[in-house]
Amino acid sequence: MKDDMTLYEAIRTRRSIGRVKSDPVERDKIERILEAGNWAPSHMCTEPWRFYVMTGSGRQILADAYADIAAENASNLAKKEMEVLRSKQGAKAFRAPLVIAVVVSPSAAPGVIRIEEFAAAHSAVQNMLLTAHALGLGAIWRSGEPMYHPRMKRAFELQEGEELVGLLYIGYPDMTPPAANRRTSASNKTVWITE
Repeated sequence: MKDDMTLYEAIRTRRSIGRVKSDPVERDKIERILEAGNWAPSHMCTEPWRFYVMTGSGRQILADAYADIAAENASNLAKKEMEVLRSKQGAKAFRAPLVIAVVVSPSAAPGVIRIEEFAAAHSAVQNMLLTAHALGLGAIWRSGEPMYHPRMKRAFELQEGEELVGLLYIGYPDMTPPAANRRTSASNKTVWITE
């Protein structure tokens, strides 16, 4: 772990790392990432996040869902082409030795606002990304249409109202981190109301 990394430095230097080595991520590091996600803020302390940790052959659940979704959207392909497509799409689940699916499970308690439950789950994802970075790992937050498909929901046995909010691909970096994106100054996006 990079013990000398400040929180501000972690925020400013974290990058999406899409290529990682196949080396497994140690269990204690995974647990630290999960614990960081668990300490995200949530309105009314609902803690609406759930984590599905996939390593080794456990990633096949995700691979099968990717393959089935792609096949459904290309039902007119010949058998051989379909096999190639399914293999290519299923391989996405194995791009990292560790994949964590983050799910929001909104509370039905009175006064809980559904959109705030999503905000809390997204905050958990950010905590997890920053912690992975501080531990010397590379990570990328993946989403996209397949993540919202009913087949993906079945893969993780999501209940009514639950949604995937991110697939975190994590491992030891196998690329040079990209340069920082230029950011418009916060001062250009800020309105000060003092009176």
